[in-house]
Amino acid sequence: MIDVLLSYIDEIGEPGAFISREHQRYNTSPAFGYAGFVIPESEARHFGSLFNEDKRSLFAAELREATHPGRWEKKGASLFRPDTPDRFPQHLRVFNGLVRRLRALGGRLFFYADEKPLGTPKQTGLVVTDRETAAMREALNRVARHAEAQASNVMVMVDQINEKTRAERLPAMYGHILGRSGDYPEMRRIIEPPMHVDSVLSSNIQFADWVAACVGRAIDYQLVQNSSYSWVASPGAMPSVRGGFTHESKLHLWHRSVRDLNHSGNPSERARRPSPPVRSSRRRGIRSGRASQDQGRCRARRQVGPPPATSEQASCRRPPVA
Repeated sequence: MIDVLLSYIDEIGEPGAFISREHQRYNTSPAFGYAGFVIPESEARHFGSLFNEDKRSLFAAELREATHPGRWEKKGASLFRPDTPDRFPQHLRVFNGLVRRLRALGGRLFFYADEKPLGTPKQTGLVVTDRETAAMREALNRVARHAEAQASNVMVMVDQINEKTRAERLPAMYGHILGRSGDYPEMRRIIEPPMHVDSVLSSNIQFADWVAACVGRAIDYQLVQNSSYSWVASPGAMPSVRGGFTHESKLHLWHRSVRDLNHSGNPSERARRPSPPVRSSRRRGIRSGRASQDQGRCRARRQVGPPPATSEQASCRRPPVA
């Protein structure tokens, strides 16, 4: 048995509707979920120091101009851009190094995300709070399962939100963890519902934001035709990321002809394109011109390392990450 695990997670994308990158309004992210990392509590402070040291070195010029250097943070959204490999290769180098050291300390990366159905909120019946709650519940389920496999208890921390939203979510998370524990004993591994921590005060929450941004870019590459983030599939971009995810990490696809993407896979293997999602009658209002966007989503997948792909993944192998 290892010591208590700490799980730091942040949001992947945003929970609103999505149609395409070209749409004037619904163009942000094709999936929503949570990503971050899990680490033994005895190593959490050490890793936070490593992150802070690398951040200060990488962004020294920006820190010198910051009003409060100790509270300055670099958001993952600006760290991973379409031109990052060409203009800012040092960002990938530092991130890759941090992942390598995280794994050396016994930590693992983690993600869970749901692909969004294409359409406006009305066409898809979107309730934002329901989408947020469903993704958080499934993320907790999978963090608990990882903790069970490690014979350890776990505490979950997430980036701070406003007090009103926190007060609304907390009872639901308590209810989910306690209500599910009877049929799924691994839920008892979660010591408390997610604790909200201000990212400006936590280096580890900041790194979780970087991980979530990295995962978001890879999911974009998976699901969006002509994605600007094809560089994530390059074997040399972030080699330490490959094979670095918990076995329970998952991208849940929406009405695809292939199964969901679990964990990660082998970069040398490709497969045919899967069929596009099945359109529901609620979404007939979407113009046919968007069909090409839909048909190009979820292209041939690559696997990122151990454990080996399961039979559920055999027909579509490319990771949602890197």
